[in-house]
Amino acid sequence: MNIRDHFRLRTVRQKIIMISKMAGVVLIASYILSTRLPVDPDISFLIWLCFVIALVLVLNYLMGHFISNPVSELSRAARQMALLNFSSPCKIHTNDELGELAESLNKMADNLQQTFASLEEANLKLEQDVEQKKHLLAERRELADNLSHEMKTPLGVIRAYAEGLQDETDEDKRQRYSEVIIAETERMSRLITTLLDLSALENGAALLRPERFDFTAFLEIVAGRLLIDTPDADFELRYELPEHPVYVRADKSRMEQVLDNLIVNAKRNVRPGGFLKLSLKENDGRLVFSIFNQGPPIPQESLSKIWTKFYRGRNSGYGGSGLGLAIVAQILSMQDLPYGAANESGGVVFYFSIPSVK
Repeated sequence: MNIRDHFRLRTVRQKIIMISKMAGVVLIASYILSTRLPVDPDISFLIWLCFVIALVLVLNYLMGHFISNPVSELSRAARQMALLNFSSPCKIHTNDELGELAESLNKMADNLQQTFASLEEANLKLEQDVEQKKHLLAERRELADNLSHEMKTPLGVIRAYAEGLQDETDEDKRQRYSEVIIAETERMSRLITTLLDLSALENGAALLRPERFDFTAFLEIVAGRLLIDTPDADFELRYELPEHPVYVRADKSRMEQVLDNLIVNAKRNVRPGGFLKLSLKENDGRLVFSIFNQGPPIPQESLSKIWTKFYRGRNSGYGGSGLGLAIVAQILSMQDLPYGAANESGGVVFYFSIPSVK
């Protein structure tokens, strides 16, 4: 340790001792000087008293600067931290114990702030996990409730015909009973498969695989399979399609599900002898698909509900099993494709649009 380090004021105690020594020296020197002045003793005393007053003021300033003010600042910062306010650090920059204490308080405030931020983030994540688990449990409960509700009818039919099959001796009736049982079994299988597929789409378990393809040719193939090759059809088919290829980028298999459900839905609800019209038009870089069927309108209050799974309107047959339009809505929503349904003169139109690509 050199002489300079020895005389550095590193502690509050050293500062107080140094100030006291300086005050004592100044006090003695001022007294000696005042008594040796060639003036009246009373005047000499007044002069010395002025020195004492000035010395007290200086001591008060120094003690406030080195001790009182830092302690007040430490107290203020500690109160703010007690209120969990870490945005106002302790503003003491000295090289003594009070400066070290201020630095420790500021570090503690930073650590506490980071800890609280981490706790808040962890708490938020925990809340999200809890909400996600609640959502999954609700979906599972809904899935179980829907399955049990939808299975009651086909299971009842299967049981009734199975019991009839045991007691029936007529071979033709036994054959019809068997056909009904098989049909109801296939219906349940389709229902379960469709419901599981919809749940996978809703939960993100089923991923989309977009690809580029000609939507005009694609629509012709799907519509031809569902509408043209139906000898028992009791409706007139009209269509308005582009005469040239128009390409889109989407999940082809999922878009086939969309078209299947919309076309089958329109076919199911077209009135006997009415017409069904397919339309595909280009509009500002987008393809607008629509399918119109002559038939009863959808009640206005049901237009937004028909996309909900298992919804069946009281005054309308739209929705089938209650899953087809829900799958359409889910697939189109996952690809950010606008869609809708509207009542028009004499019937109902379903539509969606998709961007065209080069």
